[in-house]
Amino acid sequence: MILPLYKGLATALGPAIDAYLDRRVARGKEDPARLDERRGIADRPRPEGPLVWLHAASVGEAVGLLTLIRALRDRRPDLTLLMTTGTTTSAEAMGKRLPAEVIHQFVPVDRPAWVARFLDHWRPDLGIWMESDLWPTLVTEADARGIPLAIVDGRLSVGAFQRWRRMGWLARPLFDAFDLVLAASEDQARRFAALGCADVRYAGNLKAAGDPPEVDAALAEDLRASIGGRPVWLAASTHPGEDAVVLDAHARLAATRPDLLTMIVPRHTRRGDEIAGLAQGRGLTLARRSADEPVTPETAVYLADTMGEIAGFYSAIPVTFLAGSLVPVGGHNPIEPAHCGTALVFGPLIPNNRDAADALLAAGGAREVRDATSLAETVGSLLDDPETAADMAARAREVAAEGRAGLARILDALSSLLPGATG
Repeated sequence: MILPLYKGLATALGPAIDAYLDRRVARGKEDPARLDERRGIADRPRPEGPLVWLHAASVGEAVGLLTLIRALRDRRPDLTLLMTTGTTTSAEAMGKRLPAEVIHQFVPVDRPAWVARFLDHWRPDLGIWMESDLWPTLVTEADARGIPLAIVDGRLSVGAFQRWRRMGWLARPLFDAFDLVLAASEDQARRFAALGCADVRYAGNLKAAGDPPEVDAALAEDLRASIGGRPVWLAASTHPGEDAVVLDAHARLAATRPDLLTMIVPRHTRRGDEIAGLAQGRGLTLARRSADEPVTPETAVYLADTMGEIAGFYSAIPVTFLAGSLVPVGGHNPIEPAHCGTALVFGPLIPNNRDAADALLAAGGAREVRDATSLAETVGSLLDDPETAADMAARAREVAAEGRAGLARILDALSSLLPGATG
């Protein structure tokens, strides 16, 4: 009875959901030009032929799916691929990184009429979810239409797993709907099996199988030229609460390295003013990439508040602190910077990418820190020992290369669900 109650409540709350979407537009969290997509209204016709729908929650998950998307394009060029995501930042990132033939839409809000509108229009032949952004109406309505469903890189935090177990009345039809779950690890596979998924396997970790990112060689060269011989480190994909830690670490490092240059690439570019204020409030000379301000010998902090350029920074800078790991946001995929040849440092709060992080730590390709003090100590030791930093970067690259082997196994596992498959 709970699932019909959930759907009935979502229907009754239609006006409230509309008002909520309007508030999100006002806060910059929805694209007003594409708001109809959140109501299941497509912005284009469905192409003829078989269509595979892939869903990711936000930027990190969407980037993880790019590897699978490119591999599917190579193996089955006859398929139309549709990707849905739920955030404006993911839409912006995918606009730059998706192959031209792949369609992007915002995922519909989990309201029955809007979900039905979406499914009626696109009529997918297979639905593939990345990780665990599972919406009860979307999943169960797709299953009711006979659409095969799979999860790739399936992962549930301990908290999420326990919450779903307590909601067995809602979890059972949701997890029963999936024909195949390719978990991110053997431990994750046990969690999905405990929630009722019938066919659960570990074939490989899709995030660890990621393509090497495309590096803008001109950008990387320009960065190296602007750095010169100065000691430099990168804080990548920072979130609120981490920039202050990075600036504290900068102060500790600069006490014995007065020519230190700290580069910060925030996860969300809209936070540029906030981060600039933090740095300037500490008396630090700051240059902003979004304002086309150059790095000068006096620049202490370079704020790269722009989109889609981070691979160039990974490639040009010898030591990287991968943020999203000192605050509880789940962490970011360390495999992308590992491909680029930078020594990696990250915090302990990286549950969404724990497997890749542990592989890098075990191989000596990364180090873990806890706070500003340990961050400064670790970064400082690597700045003072370039040979060790280079060895770490090489080991990280090896881990990233080994992860590519899992992609073939993931494709093979999905092959029987693809439209037109035989056997």
